[in-house]
Amino acid sequence: MGIIAGKDPSTVMASVSHFFKLLQFIALFSVSTLSWPPPLYFCPLFLFGQFLNFRVYQLLGEPGTYYGVRFGKNIPWVTEFPFGVINDPQYVGSIMSLLACLSWVPYVYILLWVLGYIFMIKVESTEDPATRAKPIS
Repeated sequence: MGIIAGKDPSTVMASVSHFFKLLQFIALFSVSTLSWPPPLYFCPLFLFGQFLNFRVYQLLGEPGTYYGVRFGKNIPWVTEFPFGVINDPQYVGSIMSLLACLSWVPYVYILLWVLGYIFMIKVESTEDPATRAKPIS
């Protein structure tokens, strides 16, 4: 069942995603010019963006967050906030967190990552519905 013998595919996907998040942080930090205090928009954007990411993970768990449904896991449809209120809340949270860093990171780097998230939103919105989570009936 697993990609790597004995490993849950969602766990492998989570590890790969965390590695890429670390690379993203290092890349953005390497081109940033930090200053204090941050602009007024930083805290609300960054904190709400991270809250959305935390909430998605809290509601879906690792298998739901990291494509478990595509690996044959039964992931229930979630309707609690932010689902049903915000489309693609994890991507929106990531975009908000990136936009919060605009005063420190050159906009072209932020723009490229935001475009990557928008691309993934588009790709996932056109996927076969059979590979998505289903409402529990």
